[in-house]
Amino acid sequence: MLILAIDTALEACAAAVLDTDAGELLAREQLLMKRGHAEALMPMIARVMQSANLAFTSLDRIAVTLGPGSFTGLRVGISAARGLALAAKRPAVGVTTLSAYAAAIIGQSGTAPVISAIDARHDHVYFQIVAGDGSQLVQPAIAPIDEAIATSQFGAPHLVGNAANILADRWPKDGPQPVGVDAQPAPDISWVAWLGAAANPDTNPARPFYLKAPDAKPAAQPPLVQAASS
Repeated sequence: MLILAIDTALEACAAAVLDTDAGELLAREQLLMKRGHAEALMPMIARVMQSANLAFTSLDRIAVTLGPGSFTGLRVGISAARGLALAAKRPAVGVTTLSAYAAAIIGQSGTAPVISAIDARHDHVYFQIVAGDGSQLVQPAIAPIDEAIATSQFGAPHLVGNAANILADRWPKDGPQPVGVDAQPAPDISWVAWLGAAANPDTNPARPFYLKAPDAKPAAQPPLVQAASS
């Protein structure tokens, strides 16, 4: 299976092509950035596809991160994935950023639970907790940092995500201490690709995965017709 993976959810713009039969990435590229995903993504995809020496119609599917993350970044990646899938007549599947973070750690720390955490600002984090074998312990949620920490009652965890250091700095000194802290600005694009290969297109569509409403809201618009004065 040949998969184009795309990630623009957080502080990176990344694309890769995975060949599952060969068990390797044919090409990959990542640029760390807080803004500018829209301008960087399509040229990056073109370079990755050229490096892999593939036409878009050779792909079996396209995988993209769904969030949580930057609302603007998510729209860029998901729109690109949908557009390319439509043009190539291939399915587009979605992968959450939290699961992509966790996938890189699962199995590396034995039975230690894995807490994926993303900075949601305002002293909150998006987080989920999975067991060492990948089974879900706490479903994805948004919570105050201290509440997210208190939710972990499964032993010394491995922390991963762009908020891993935030959790580690606030971790109670009298409890089981984290066995590892991996503060990555964005998930590894290779895991986005592998999770995309395992995803069912019918149950994992390329749709945004939001756990909160946008911080910025549209300004109220005046009524189109003003009431007639008496």
